Amino acid sequence: MAAPAALALGALALGLPGAASAAGDNWPGQPLRWIVPYPAGGGTDVVARALGQAISPALGQPVVVDNRPGAATIVGADAVAHSKPDGYTLLTADTGTLAANPSLYKKLPYSADKDFAHVSLVARFPLVLVTSPGFPAHTLKDIVAYAQQHPGKVNFASPGAGSPHHLAMELFMDQTHTKMTHVPYKGAAPAVQDLMAGQVDLMFVDLASGQQNVLAGKLRPVAVATPRRLGVLPNVPTVAESGVAGTADFQAYAWQGVVVPAGTPRPVVARLNAELVKALKSPEVQKRFEGIGVEPVSSTPEEFAQYARSEAERWGKLIKAKGITVD
Repeated sequence: MAAPAALALGALALGLPGAASAAGDNWPGQPLRWIVPYPAGGGTDVVARALGQAISPALGQPVVVDNRPGAATIVGADAVAHSKPDGYTLLTADTGTLAANPSLYKKLPYSADKDFAHVSLVARFPLVLVTSPGFPAHTLKDIVAYAQQHPGKVNFASPGAGSPHHLAMELFMDQTHTKMTHVPYKGAAPAVQDLMAGQVDLMFVDLASGQQNVLAGKLRPVAVATPRRLGVLPNVPTVAESGVAGTADFQAYAWQGVVVPAGTPRPVVARLNAELVKALKSPEVQKRFEGIGVEPVSSTPEEFAQYARSEAERWGKLIKAKGITVD
Protein backbone atom coordinates (compact mmCIF):
# COMPACT_ATOMS: atom_id res chain seq x y z
CA MET A 1 0.00 0.00 0.00
CA ALA A 2 2.68 2.41 -1.05
CA ALA A 3 1.90 6.07 -0.42
CA PRO A 4 2.53 8.27 -3.46
CA ALA A 5 5.67 10.35 -3.53
CA ALA A 6 3.59 13.49 -3.18
CA LEU A 7 2.74 12.46 0.39
CA ALA A 8 6.19 13.38 1.69
CA LEU A 9 6.41 15.24 4.94
CA GLY A 10 6.34 18.94 4.51
CA ALA A 11 3.49 19.17 2.03
CA LEU A 12 2.57 22.72 2.98
CA ALA A 13 0.69 23.70 -0.12
CA LEU A 14 -2.31 24.83 1.88
CA GLY A 15 -0.37 26.50 4.64
CA LEU A 16 -0.32 29.87 2.93
CA PRO A 17 -0.43 33.05 5.08
CA GLY A 18 -3.95 33.93 4.00
CA ALA A 19 -5.45 30.60 5.03
CA ALA A 20 -5.93 31.50 8.67
CA SER A 21 -7.58 34.88 8.09
CA ALA A 22 -9.76 33.43 5.33
CA ALA A 23 -11.27 31.06 7.88
CA GLY A 24 -12.83 33.99 9.66
CA ASP A 25 -12.01 35.71 12.90
CA ASN A 26 -14.53 33.62 14.82
CA TRP A 27 -13.00 30.24 14.01
CA PRO A 28 -12.04 28.52 16.13
CA GLY A 29 -14.14 30.15 18.83
CA GLN A 30 -14.61 27.04 20.95
CA PRO A 31 -12.84 23.73 21.73
CA LEU A 32 -12.48 21.18 18.93
CA ARG A 33 -13.67 17.60 19.36
CA TRP A 34 -11.50 14.87 17.82
CA ILE A 35 -13.39 11.58 17.60
CA VAL A 36 -11.18 8.50 17.74
CA PRO A 37 -13.08 5.33 16.73
CA TYR A 38 -10.93 3.12 18.96
CA PRO A 39 -10.50 2.67 22.73
CA ALA A 40 -8.22 4.95 24.74
CA GLY A 41 -4.60 3.91 25.11
CA GLY A 42 -4.02 2.28 21.73
CA GLY A 43 -1.84 3.53 18.89
CA THR A 44 -4.65 5.43 17.18
CA ASP A 45 -5.50 7.20 20.42
CA VAL A 46 -1.84 8.12 21.03
CA VAL A 47 -1.53 9.58 17.52
CA ALA A 48 -4.65 11.71 17.91
CA ARG A 49 -3.71 12.99 21.36
CA ALA A 50 -0.16 13.86 20.27
CA LEU A 51 -1.43 15.81 17.27
CA GLY A 52 -4.27 17.42 19.21
CA GLN A 53 -1.83 18.72 21.81
CA ALA A 54 0.50 19.94 19.07
CA ILE A 55 -2.08 21.97 17.12
CA SER A 56 -3.98 23.33 20.13
CA PRO A 57 -1.63 26.28 20.89
CA ALA A 58 -1.69 27.49 17.28
CA LEU A 59 -5.48 27.29 17.15
CA GLY A 60 -5.89 28.92 20.54
CA GLN A 61 -8.38 26.28 21.62
CA PRO A 62 -8.13 22.88 23.32
CA VAL A 63 -8.57 19.78 21.19
CA VAL A 64 -10.58 17.24 23.17
CA VAL A 65 -10.24 13.57 22.19
CA ASP A 66 -13.53 11.67 22.29
CA ASN A 67 -13.11 7.88 22.06
CA ARG A 68 -16.03 6.25 20.22
CA PRO A 69 -14.94 2.63 19.62
CA GLY A 70 -17.12 0.04 18.00
CA ALA A 71 -18.11 -1.78 14.81
CA ALA A 72 -14.84 -1.41 12.89
CA THR A 73 -14.79 2.43 13.28
CA ILE A 74 -18.41 2.71 12.09
CA VAL A 75 -19.69 4.16 15.38
CA GLY A 76 -17.24 7.06 15.31
CA ALA A 77 -17.50 7.60 11.56
CA ASP A 78 -21.28 7.78 11.73
CA ALA A 79 -21.13 10.37 14.51
CA VAL A 80 -18.86 12.65 12.48
CA ALA A 81 -20.65 12.11 9.17
CA HIS A 82 -23.80 13.54 10.73
CA SER A 83 -22.15 16.33 12.73
CA LYS A 84 -22.47 20.00 11.90
CA PRO A 85 -19.88 20.97 9.25
CA ASP A 86 -18.47 23.87 11.22
CA GLY A 87 -14.87 22.74 11.73
CA TYR A 88 -15.31 21.73 15.35
CA THR A 89 -15.59 17.97 14.84
CA LEU A 90 -12.69 15.88 13.50
CA LEU A 91 -12.38 12.14 12.91
CA THR A 92 -9.47 9.76 12.69
CA ALA A 93 -10.40 7.88 9.51
CA ASP A 94 -8.32 4.86 8.63
CA THR A 95 -7.96 2.04 6.14
CA GLY A 96 -11.11 0.41 7.48
CA THR A 97 -13.22 3.58 7.57
CA LEU A 98 -12.51 4.75 4.05
CA ALA A 99 -11.10 1.79 2.09
CA ALA A 100 -12.33 -1.54 3.46
CA ASN A 101 -15.72 -0.97 5.11
CA PRO A 102 -17.53 0.08 1.92
CA SER A 103 -16.80 -3.39 0.48
CA LEU A 104 -17.03 -5.39 3.72
CA TYR A 105 -20.51 -4.18 4.69
CA LYS A 106 -23.63 -4.39 2.57
CA LYS A 107 -24.94 -1.21 4.17
CA LEU A 108 -23.14 1.56 6.06
CA PRO A 109 -24.67 4.50 7.95
CA TYR A 110 -22.14 6.78 6.24
CA SER A 111 -20.77 7.26 2.75
CA ALA A 112 -16.98 7.21 2.54
CA ASP A 113 -17.19 9.20 -0.71
CA LYS A 114 -19.82 11.80 0.15
CA ASP A 115 -19.97 12.40 3.92
CA PHE A 116 -16.43 13.60 4.63
CA ALA A 117 -13.99 16.31 3.62
CA HIS A 118 -10.41 15.05 3.67
CA VAL A 119 -7.91 17.12 5.67
CA SER A 120 -4.60 15.21 5.68
CA LEU A 121 -3.03 11.83 6.03
CA VAL A 122 -1.25 11.69 9.38
CA ALA A 123 0.22 8.23 9.99
CA ARG A 124 1.18 4.86 8.60
CA PHE A 125 1.43 1.78 10.78
CA PRO A 126 4.01 -0.56 9.18
CA LEU A 127 2.99 -4.21 9.23
CA VAL A 128 5.43 -6.94 10.21
CA LEU A 129 4.91 -10.66 9.66
CA VAL A 130 5.69 -12.37 12.97
CA THR A 131 5.43 -15.95 14.19
CA SER A 132 5.05 -17.57 17.57
CA PRO A 133 8.43 -18.47 19.13
CA GLY A 134 7.91 -22.19 18.55
CA PHE A 135 6.72 -22.11 14.95
CA PRO A 136 8.96 -24.47 12.94
CA ALA A 137 9.48 -22.20 9.91
CA HIS A 138 11.85 -19.28 10.49
CA THR A 139 12.18 -17.54 7.10
CA LEU A 140 9.54 -16.33 4.67
CA LYS A 141 10.54 -18.98 2.13
CA ASP A 142 10.25 -21.65 4.81
CA ILE A 143 6.83 -20.36 5.90
CA VAL A 144 5.51 -20.46 2.34
CA ALA A 145 6.91 -23.95 1.79
CA TYR A 146 5.46 -25.17 5.11
CA ALA A 147 2.04 -23.66 4.33
CA GLN A 148 2.05 -25.24 0.87
CA GLN A 149 2.90 -28.62 2.37
CA HIS A 150 0.19 -28.26 5.04
CA PRO A 151 -2.72 -26.44 3.33
CA GLY A 152 -5.20 -25.03 5.84
CA LYS A 153 -3.19 -26.30 8.82
CA VAL A 154 -1.33 -23.06 9.54
CA ASN A 155 -3.41 -20.59 11.59
CA PHE A 156 -3.01 -16.83 11.36
CA ALA A 157 -4.46 -14.29 13.76
CA SER A 158 -5.80 -10.81 13.14
CA PRO A 159 -7.40 -8.06 15.25
CA GLY A 160 -10.64 -8.74 13.37
CA ALA A 161 -12.15 -9.79 10.06
CA GLY A 162 -11.54 -7.14 7.42
CA SER A 163 -8.79 -5.40 9.39
CA PRO A 164 -5.67 -4.27 7.49
CA HIS A 165 -3.78 -7.11 9.19
CA HIS A 166 -6.31 -9.66 7.90
CA LEU A 167 -6.37 -8.19 4.41
CA ALA A 168 -2.56 -8.14 4.26
CA MET A 169 -2.50 -11.88 4.93
CA GLU A 170 -5.21 -12.50 2.35
CA LEU A 171 -3.09 -10.61 -0.18
CA PHE A 172 0.00 -12.59 0.88
CA MET A 173 -1.82 -15.91 0.46
CA ASP A 174 -3.09 -14.78 -2.92
CA GLN A 175 0.39 -13.91 -4.14
CA THR A 176 2.08 -17.03 -2.71
CA HIS A 177 -0.67 -19.52 -3.60
CA THR A 178 -0.99 -20.68 -0.02
CA LYS A 179 -4.03 -21.50 2.12
CA MET A 180 -4.00 -20.70 5.82
CA THR A 181 -6.81 -20.54 8.36
CA HIS A 182 -7.92 -17.16 9.69
CA VAL A 183 -8.52 -16.78 13.43
CA PRO A 184 -10.08 -13.33 14.03
CA TYR A 185 -9.88 -11.70 17.45
CA LYS A 186 -11.60 -8.71 19.00
CA GLY A 187 -8.57 -6.44 18.91
CA ALA A 188 -4.80 -6.75 18.56
CA ALA A 189 -3.97 -7.36 22.24
CA PRO A 190 -5.68 -10.76 22.61
CA ALA A 191 -4.37 -11.85 19.21
CA VAL A 192 -0.79 -11.02 20.20
CA GLN A 193 -1.21 -12.77 23.57
CA ASP A 194 -2.35 -16.00 21.93
CA LEU A 195 0.40 -15.73 19.33
CA MET A 196 3.06 -15.47 22.03
CA ALA A 197 1.49 -18.47 23.78
CA GLY A 198 1.60 -20.53 20.58
CA GLN A 199 -2.19 -20.82 20.27
CA VAL A 200 -1.89 -19.44 16.72
CA ASP A 201 1.06 -19.59 14.36
CA LEU A 202 1.60 -16.19 12.80
CA MET A 203 0.09 -12.81 11.94
CA PHE A 204 0.78 -9.44 10.45
CA VAL A 205 1.15 -7.10 13.40
CA ASP A 206 1.56 -3.33 13.43
CA LEU A 207 4.42 -2.11 15.57
CA ALA A 208 2.11 0.04 17.69
CA SER A 209 0.64 -3.25 18.94
CA GLY A 210 3.65 -5.55 18.73
CA GLN A 211 6.91 -3.59 18.85
CA GLN A 212 7.59 -4.21 22.55
CA ASN A 213 7.07 -7.96 22.26
CA VAL A 214 9.09 -8.19 19.05
CA LEU A 215 12.06 -6.35 20.57
CA ALA A 216 11.77 -8.47 23.71
CA GLY A 217 12.04 -11.65 21.64
CA LYS A 218 8.53 -12.85 22.51
CA LEU A 219 7.52 -12.73 18.85
CA ARG A 220 9.78 -13.72 15.95
CA PRO A 221 9.84 -11.10 13.15
CA VAL A 222 10.15 -12.64 9.70
CA ALA A 223 9.58 -9.83 7.18
CA VAL A 224 8.26 -6.28 6.97
CA ALA A 225 5.56 -5.33 4.47
CA THR A 226 7.20 -2.01 3.63
CA PRO A 227 9.29 -0.89 0.62
CA ARG A 228 12.39 -0.52 2.83
CA ARG A 229 13.59 -2.07 6.05
CA LEU A 230 12.51 -0.40 9.27
CA GLY A 231 15.03 1.47 11.38
CA VAL A 232 13.82 -0.27 14.53
CA LEU A 233 14.26 -3.71 12.87
CA PRO A 234 17.28 -3.25 10.60
CA ASN A 235 18.02 -6.96 10.31
CA VAL A 236 14.51 -7.97 9.27
CA PRO A 237 14.13 -8.12 5.46
CA THR A 238 11.21 -6.77 3.51
CA VAL A 239 8.76 -9.24 2.03
CA ALA A 240 9.95 -8.21 -1.42
CA GLU A 241 13.64 -8.91 -0.72
CA SER A 242 12.92 -12.29 0.87
CA GLY A 243 12.92 -13.83 -2.59
CA VAL A 244 9.52 -15.52 -2.48
CA ALA A 245 7.98 -15.88 -5.93
CA GLY A 246 5.07 -13.54 -6.55
CA THR A 247 5.84 -11.08 -3.74
CA ALA A 248 8.21 -8.65 -5.45
CA ASP A 249 5.65 -5.85 -5.19
CA PHE A 250 4.09 -6.83 -1.85
CA GLN A 251 3.32 -3.87 0.41
CA ALA A 252 0.70 -3.37 3.11
CA TYR A 253 0.11 -0.69 5.71
CA ALA A 254 -2.50 0.37 8.16
CA TRP A 255 -2.88 4.11 7.52
CA GLN A 256 -4.77 6.96 9.13
CA GLY A 257 -5.87 10.45 8.24
CA VAL A 258 -8.10 13.22 9.53
CA VAL A 259 -11.46 14.06 8.01
CA VAL A 260 -14.26 16.49 8.89
CA PRO A 261 -17.93 16.51 7.89
CA ALA A 262 -18.60 17.26 4.22
CA GLY A 263 -19.45 20.90 3.72
CA THR A 264 -16.92 22.20 6.23
CA PRO A 265 -15.70 25.56 4.86
CA ARG A 266 -12.61 25.17 2.69
CA PRO A 267 -10.62 27.84 4.56
CA VAL A 268 -11.19 25.88 7.79
CA VAL A 269 -10.01 22.67 6.12
CA ALA A 270 -6.97 24.56 4.82
CA ARG A 271 -6.14 25.88 8.28
CA LEU A 272 -6.48 22.44 9.87
CA ASN A 273 -4.30 20.97 7.14
CA ALA A 274 -1.58 23.57 7.66
CA GLU A 275 -1.49 23.03 11.42
CA LEU A 276 -1.45 19.24 11.13
CA VAL A 277 1.35 19.28 8.56
CA LYS A 278 3.35 21.63 10.78
CA ALA A 279 2.77 19.36 13.79
CA LEU A 280 3.82 16.26 11.86
CA LYS A 281 7.17 17.92 11.12
CA SER A 282 7.82 18.81 14.76
CA PRO A 283 10.54 16.83 16.59
CA GLU A 284 8.20 16.25 19.53
CA VAL A 285 5.52 14.56 17.43
CA GLN A 286 8.03 12.60 15.38
CA LYS A 287 9.69 11.30 18.55
CA ARG A 288 6.31 10.33 20.02
CA PHE A 289 5.35 8.48 16.83
CA GLU A 290 8.72 6.75 16.62
CA GLY A 291 8.29 5.53 20.19
CA ILE A 292 5.20 3.51 19.22
CA GLY A 293 6.43 2.36 15.80
CA VAL A 294 4.34 4.75 13.70
CA GLU A 295 5.48 6.74 10.65
CA PRO A 296 4.29 10.35 10.34
CA VAL A 297 3.04 11.19 6.86
CA SER A 298 1.19 14.24 5.60
CA SER A 299 -0.63 15.33 2.46
CA THR A 300 -2.83 17.99 0.96
CA PRO A 301 -6.58 17.35 1.21
CA GLU A 302 -6.67 16.51 -2.49
CA GLU A 303 -3.82 14.00 -2.19
CA PHE A 304 -5.51 12.33 0.76
CA ALA A 305 -8.80 12.05 -1.11
CA GLN A 306 -7.07 10.53 -4.13
CA TYR A 307 -5.11 8.09 -1.96
CA ALA A 308 -8.23 6.97 -0.10
CA ARG A 309 -10.01 6.32 -3.38
CA SER A 310 -7.10 4.28 -4.74
CA GLU A 311 -6.92 2.25 -1.53
CA ALA A 312 -10.67 1.60 -1.62
CA GLU A 313 -10.31 0.28 -5.16
CA ARG A 314 -7.28 -1.85 -4.28
CA TRP A 315 -8.68 -3.51 -1.17
CA GLY A 316 -12.23 -3.60 -2.51
CA LYS A 317 -11.11 -5.82 -5.38
CA LEU A 318 -9.41 -8.22 -2.96
CA ILE A 319 -12.38 -8.31 -0.57
CA LYS A 320 -14.81 -9.11 -3.38
CA ALA A 321 -12.49 -11.66 -4.99
CA LYS A 322 -12.05 -13.48 -1.67
CA GLY A 323 -15.72 -13.18 -0.73
CA ILE A 324 -14.88 -11.55 2.61
CA THR A 325 -17.85 -10.17 4.49
CA VAL A 326 -18.58 -9.21 8.08
CA ASP A 327 -22.35 -8.75 7.80
